[in-house]
Order: sequence, then C-alpha cells, then structure tokens
Amino acid sequence: MTELWAHALTWTEVDPSRYPFELDEDAGKTLADLVAPLLPSAEAAEEHRGRSLAAVTEFLVDRYGRWACGWNWSTGEGDTDGGIVGAWCCTSHSVTTAEETAPLVVAGLLEWRDWLEDLAERFAALAPPPHSTGATADPWHWERACTRLITVVADRTQAESGWYGHCEQVLGWFLAYNGVEEERASEIVEGAIGGRFGSWIAPDATVVDAVSSQFARAMGETG
Repeated sequence: MTELWAHALTWTEVDPSRYPFELDEDAGKTLADLVAPLLPSAEAAEEHRGRSLAAVTEFLVDRYGRWACGWNWSTGEGDTDGGIVGAWCCTSHSVTTAEETAPLVVAGLLEWRDWLEDLAERFAALAPPPHSTGATADPWHWERACTRLITVVADRTQAESGWYGHCEQVLGWFLAYNGVEEERASEIVEGAIGGRFGSWIAPDATVVDAVSSQFARAMGETG
C-alpha cells in the first residue's frame, strides 16, 4: 500500500458524508482487540518510530477508508507535526504494551473522526448561500469563513509545531466543499497565507484579518 499521511488527505477522502462511521463502546473494544496484534513492541517503536505503526494504519484504512490514517496525527512534535489528536502523543511515548496501547489507537481514531465531523458542520454553516459561489458570493462570506477556520484550527492544534500545515489543509478542504478545484484552492490558500504563519505561535488578529481579506479577494476572482 502507498504510504499514508494525513497531511496529504483531500476533502473527498475525509468527507464524513462519504464514509459512514459509528463505533460504540463494545465495537471500540472489539476494534482494540483487532489492533493489538498489529502493534509493535516498545523497543521496535523506539527504533523505527512512526514507521512501526504502518500495519495499524493500513488496517484502519482498509476497514474504514483513507480518512482513518489521521488517527495518530497528534498535536505538536509527534510522529507528524501539527495535528489535532490529543489521545496519542507519539510512537516512542504512546506505545507500551499492546493491552495499554490498543485503546489509545481507538481513542485517537474517534478523536480524528469527531474533528472531521465538526469541520463538516462548520463548512455547512460557513458556506455562502446556495447558488452563490466564487465571484458571485458576497466577499464577507469568504472572509468570515477564513477567519473562523483559522481560529478553530489554531485552537485545536494549540498552534504548536507545524500547525499551519493543517490550517492550510482545512482552508483547502473548505474550498473543495464549495466546489473549487483542488489546484486553484491550493493557489488561493497559499497566496492568502503568504508565509505569515509559523510554529509555536497563534496568529494575532491583524494577521488573521490580512489573510482572510486576501482569501476573500482571491475568491472574488474565481468564477
């Protein structure tokens, strides 16, 4: 299987409406039992770090869809920088015994899924009115959406190491949700942020306003 990295996921791959998912307490315990044999030893985890979890990620992706590869995208300097998962720290710290580690995998998966569902709800609430997109939408809709999404991502990632990567991704997902082609969405987001964000610091209101204004202007040029 091709290597799976959460930071490369597209909205099509994570949109909760495309991938029904429900995991109650009993099903969570069953999932933990299935995951346990796939976990590395603590020694292997220390030596190979995130690579030692490939079998777990592939299992979850085969079972639920590519969105599931974000199960261990933790905040700060985990196996991959800049995620939102708090249940999982990193391979070298989180992997102990299979009995203790498997429930952490399930908790991380549930936390990641909750985040995706939360984003879907936010996207629906922040989207311009029906039949009003691109240049036909009031720029206020795009500016407001950008401001609120930056704020929530900075909060969920705690604006730690590499947080801005997921922020760019979420803004791109929002544009995809609104029908903007992926390449154009990337241009809009990169142009709006323009290197203004950095690790370990949440952007102040002036920076967020500047990014959101540019974001709205670029959308005004998109038909």
